[in-house]
Amino acid sequence: MHVGNARYLKREDLPEIVPVFPLTGALLLPGGQLPLNIFEPRYLSMFDAALLGDRLIGVIQPSLVEEAGSGDPLRPALATVGCIGRITSFAETGDGRYITSLGGVARFRLLDEVAGSQPYRVFKFAPFMSDLTEEDDEASVDRGELLRVFKAYLDANKLEADWESIERAGNRTLVNSLSMMSPFGPAEKQALLEAADLKTRADTLIAITEILLARGLADTDTILQ
Repeated sequence: MHVGNARYLKREDLPEIVPVFPLTGALLLPGGQLPLNIFEPRYLSMFDAALLGDRLIGVIQPSLVEEAGSGDPLRPALATVGCIGRITSFAETGDGRYITSLGGVARFRLLDEVAGSQPYRVFKFAPFMSDLTEEDDEASVDRGELLRVFKAYLDANKLEADWESIERAGNRTLVNSLSMMSPFGPAEKQALLEAADLKTRADTLIAITEILLARGLADTDTILQ
């Protein structure tokens, strides 16, 4: 996996621990780009530290299941799977915020939390090695069906897309980009993240979109471009 100026090909290319950034409803996938507006002091500190180090941040959703003893909003229970991102762009706004973008490197399974004096949380993790080697079978994706459902969603919401760019995109880029920009809720986003392979993610994306259309719940405020 090549992200920004770095290549991640084996476990040794990644650190043993990573700071985690909990974001409800956010989805970062390998090869994707997630823009962020950072303003909380603890996460400003996290990005400061990452910029001085390996530039890696773990993006993960808070757990979708209520757990006993997880009432601390500063230390919520977390989902078991997230995605590591590399800081690929960074700018200061002049009013204390950071405008940054993370490039997806690999999904990971959350392991033990590591105690420390930093204001943010740090965890050991196990990366999905298939994401580093990009072993997905792109030919297994039903591209025609995916584009059919995507177009139906656009038509239902009177939206437009850059079809020239879509036609040029490979199946991996297409599936992951559509998954990230989809207007689905946290549970659906987590299902897309945890899909076993590219074909499963594409099939899941198609199924969720068809359910959305069938129920007439398409979000007319969503803009896909």
